[in-house]
Amino acid sequence: MISLLVLVVIVIFLASYLFYGRFLFKQMRLDDSRPTPACRLNDGVDFVPAKPALLLGQHFSAISAAGPVVGPILACIWFGWLPAVLWIIIGAAFIGGVHDFLSLVASIRHKAASIGEIVKHHMSRTSYILFLIFVWFALIYAIITFTDITARTFKTITEGMAFGPGVAASSMLYLLLGIIMGILLYKFKLKLWIATLIFLPLVLVIVWVGPRLPQPIISFLSDISIKQWDIFLLVYCFIASVIPMWLLLQPRGYLGGWLLYLTIFIGLIGALFGGFRIEYPALNTEGLRSLDNGKLIFPVLFITIACGACSGFHGIVSSGTTSKQLLKESNALPIGYGAMLLEGLVAVLALATVIMIPKGADILKTDPNLIYAHGIASYLGLMGVGFSIAFPFALLAFSTFVYDTLDVCTRLARYIFQELTGWETRIGGFFAALISLVIPFAFLILTQEKGYLVAWPIFGTSNQLLASLILLAISVWLIRSGKNALYSVIPMIFMIGMTLWSLILLIEPFLNSLPDLFTGVSIKPDTLILGICGIILLILSVLLIFEAIRVLVLKPVKDKKA
Repeated sequence: MISLLVLVVIVIFLASYLFYGRFLFKQMRLDDSRPTPACRLNDGVDFVPAKPALLLGQHFSAISAAGPVVGPILACIWFGWLPAVLWIIIGAAFIGGVHDFLSLVASIRHKAASIGEIVKHHMSRTSYILFLIFVWFALIYAIITFTDITARTFKTITEGMAFGPGVAASSMLYLLLGIIMGILLYKFKLKLWIATLIFLPLVLVIVWVGPRLPQPIISFLSDISIKQWDIFLLVYCFIASVIPMWLLLQPRGYLGGWLLYLTIFIGLIGALFGGFRIEYPALNTEGLRSLDNGKLIFPVLFITIACGACSGFHGIVSSGTTSKQLLKESNALPIGYGAMLLEGLVAVLALATVIMIPKGADILKTDPNLIYAHGIASYLGLMGVGFSIAFPFALLAFSTFVYDTLDVCTRLARYIFQELTGWETRIGGFFAALISLVIPFAFLILTQEKGYLVAWPIFGTSNQLLASLILLAISVWLIRSGKNALYSVIPMIFMIGMTLWSLILLIEPFLNSLPDLFTGVSIKPDTLILGICGIILLILSVLLIFEAIRVLVLKPVKDKKA
């Protein structure tokens, strides 16, 4: 039964928090008598102490978007549910949770500095620049992947009905709702609780209204191609990354957080009490041996499930905004380590929407967002909600998760590009955002196949490799501080091994196709882009690893009080 599997995972995660979390707590010697940067530097703008429950919700909604849904579903289909579940459990408890927790603690021990600043402080300025370039590329791949997934959501046709245009209409109304809420909150000083009472029901209303708009509007949206939706979404990314955060990102993110929690609640209730049986095989023997082109389960599994087990993006969030709001050092455990375990649960709930389906079913040939939406709609059906309402709701909720990712990734990419170039003016911000979207635009326009499937391996690899490099930087800090670093070094070695292996496999088709150029045979655009991007990531990673080794050899210990 699916309920038994979910219960086992919940028990394991609880045990991990109580025992391994406590071990990490003691290793880092968290002390509530030591004021956090949020309290010492409280400026009411960036450094603002937040209550643990509030900060946990904000941090969790920031890190948990579409990643823990898409990756686990793909991995389950390719390899079976057992390898996927095992990696989610082990990864979240012993790698991803450690990564997130240590990123947060390292930041508060360095005046809430970003991981990039910690790299510069404990390694070198060269390492800092290399690290920023790597992060920029990792964010670019995330934009590519989730833009294309959303575009395909807007073209959804299932059970003979075109749900996609209705979801697209609801999605646009949802963004408009966020803008109106932002204006009312920040210009007209509407209280948040009143705005919540008004706008949350309106979100549910637009789920119903979207597919029922006048037929000319639905027909117009139906005629928009996937490539055109890709362009539209990239334009949205540009606008969202340069307008004030209060106007769209903050209110939309707030509403999206409620949708996220509601969807998780539905998934949990459906998985535990829906009575669904496990239909999909535990091991997909075909997928275990190869993945279309002969790639073994090692390392493909470990870069396919990224966010649900370990994610470098979490380290950027932990050291970027969360560390500036931590009220007490002890709060780092539930917010850093605990939130990663919650995301692991989200990944398992996403798996549950697959394993209730028999192998060979037609729905498994569709995109992960549709599989997930079908599962959530099935759960809502048990509660008396009709498919015509439940399915669009699930698709809109999924799209909302993606907007969280697209908003944050594009804005962070702009920040990093401005930091690298020194373009600190408003005009510089416009150009930085524009340049950050050039690669996604070229990739999505030139790729003939499903863009997200082409980009997912490089996205997963870059995201996991970013986590590896963050663990590398943290390990250098711990070692130079005279502390035990085994609990960060061992996960770092494993992740670096898996991700570098994956990069080499991604580069291999490009290298094999180079001789064809001399015979006049052109290289496929996706092979060319993946090959070049993979080589760039490999070079950056190797240089950062050598830089870390050089620093540890020349300056092994700096400050035992750090």
